[in-house]
Amino acid sequence: MAEETIFSKIIRREIPADIVYQDELVTAFRDINPQAPTHILIVPNKLIPTVADVTPADEAALGRLFTAAAHIAQEEGIADDGYRLIVNCKTHGGQEVYHLHMHLLGGRRLGRMLQPA
Repeated sequence: MAEETIFSKIIRREIPADIVYQDELVTAFRDINPQAPTHILIVPNKLIPTVADVTPADEAALGRLFTAAAHIAQEEGIADDGYRLIVNCKTHGGQEVYHLHMHLLGGRRLGRMLQPA
């Protein structure tokens, strides 16, 4: 079984967070170290450590990450100009918390995501 994460405690509202969206499948909250004017993390309520641990049973929650992102972007006023969605996987992908999550970033022009190799 996967280990408990700080995100699990946020989902259960055991620790404070600025939650902007929550339903039976996903929870979204503002990042405490924002990298853009809007930086929101969207997480499945079920603890899935990494993308490599996703199963077919997780498809509804993962689809909800995207529909929640579109809804939140609209609510945050960044949908028209655009935004970036990022999911990191494991060490080389830059994942820091091993509870699958999507970053929703926007509110300014973000530029290139990666520099050419």
